[in-house]
Amino acid sequence: MAVAQLPSAAFERPTGYRDELVARSDRVRLLLVPERRCFSVDGTDAPGSQGFRDAIASLYPLAYTLHFALKRRGVEAPVGALEGLFWIGQPGPIPPDAYDAGPGVRGAWNWRLLLPVPDAATDAEVDAARADVAARKRPPLLDRVRCERWEEGPAAQIMHVGPYDAERPTIERLHRAIGEDGLRARGCHHEIYLSDPGRTKPERMKTLIRQPVEPAR
Repeated sequence: MAVAQLPSAAFERPTGYRDELVARSDRVRLLLVPERRCFSVDGTDAPGSQGFRDAIASLYPLAYTLHFALKRRGVEAPVGALEGLFWIGQPGPIPPDAYDAGPGVRGAWNWRLLLPVPDAATDAEVDAARADVAARKRPPLLDRVRCERWEEGPAAQIMHVGPYDAERPTIERLHRAIGEDGLRARGCHHEIYLSDPGRTKPERMKTLIRQPVEPAR
């Protein structure tokens, strides 16, 4: 979507991947998320289920193998944050009231987990990382992991601090701000996990909540 089609609200152009992850819990940030390559895998298992964990266990070996391959040729490219896209039925926005749904309903959600591929990585290095992981570790969903380009474009984001199951007020605040800026949600609900749940207390967990947007009609 061209910037000229958007309202006059200021959409920031991030200076790099780390800048894309900057957000606050008391203010919504509007930004233009550029195209990037990602390792990605889709599923419908409930978040936290075995299938969801298998997806994570298949993404990280690829990302770290590629990270160390780049490091050997002098390129510092830290492994990025795990990301999740979520939708119900066809890809698109999820109503905020759906986030209070019980485990049975959430088990019917669709998701795509992603890890960014560093810009410096060549296609040959990506293919070599996959072959290396297949030969050494063979994670459960490796054959379903893709490497593809994706451009999110105009989006609004906010930081959620606290447990995953307490996200609804933050999401409502985000969607309310989107409407106040003359925009509406489009695309999938997007979460970027900035804390390690195994090392961080639930009340201190940080999750970046992002929602692609377009002009309200």
